[in-house]
Amino acid sequence: MLAKITDAEFNRLTKFMLDKYGINLTQKRILIEGRLGSALQQRGFTDFKSFLDMVFADKSGTEMINLLNRLTTNHTFFLREQEHYDFMKTTALPYFEKTKRDNKISIWSAACSSGEEPYTNVMACMEYFGGKAAAWKIEVQATDISMRAMTKAKEAVYHQDSMKNLPDTWKKKYFTSVGNDCFKVSPTVTDKVTFKTYNLMEPIPYRAYPFDIIFCRNVMIYFEHDTKIAVVNRLYDALIPGGYLFIGHAESITRDATKYKFIKPAVYLKPLPGAE
Repeated sequence: MLAKITDAEFNRLTKFMLDKYGINLTQKRILIEGRLGSALQQRGFTDFKSFLDMVFADKSGTEMINLLNRLTTNHTFFLREQEHYDFMKTTALPYFEKTKRDNKISIWSAACSSGEEPYTNVMACMEYFGGKAAAWKIEVQATDISMRAMTKAKEAVYHQDSMKNLPDTWKKKYFTSVGNDCFKVSPTVTDKVTFKTYNLMEPIPYRAYPFDIIFCRNVMIYFEHDTKIAVVNRLYDALIPGGYLFIGHAESITRDATKYKFIKPAVYLKPLPGAE
């Protein structure tokens, strides 16, 4: 039988996750017991207190990373929330094509999970530019708190189930079969993506290198209101004027608490100077 977490242990863990990572798990008691219970058994612990003491005492950080990997959900797929890519094709990329003098598109995929999103971002740009793609430098920075997700993302191998939303032309152009109904993303795509682990609660290290587009989708649903506002305001500083922020369709931003201009559900603009 799996161990049950006491109120004190539950409060200790959820407070740490909220304070350190902005993740609210106060309504996820069953999830915590389910995902960590097997880890306790495997490691020979009979109670959560001893297990948590071990995690917090580990100076290497390895145990904390393992804990995060178990508690964070990384379910995603290619071309998720396609409306964002339709907007890129009809509005965002045409604007940048007309206004960018350096022929460079810079995108940040924050909370990129297992990599489907940043690779979709590259493919969407390549499809838009078509025969002109070689003249454009497409750069995607992909970050996530989970090292497990980052490892899978770098492998760039995916089961066909996660590719069901992709057009057949994309599958043929950007993937190679590796057997067992799995496919590997082409180097023409992966070479344009750089992966780094990053906690959204920390200062953004890209101030000197603003982005044209930021994707931060389906992660802020776990954040408290004040945490969410702090995060999106930091993302605002990392955008160029005229740049776009895409969030999940189940998420929203309090408009009077930020400088963003609301464009449509889940799409926000950093206005040009004088246009606020």
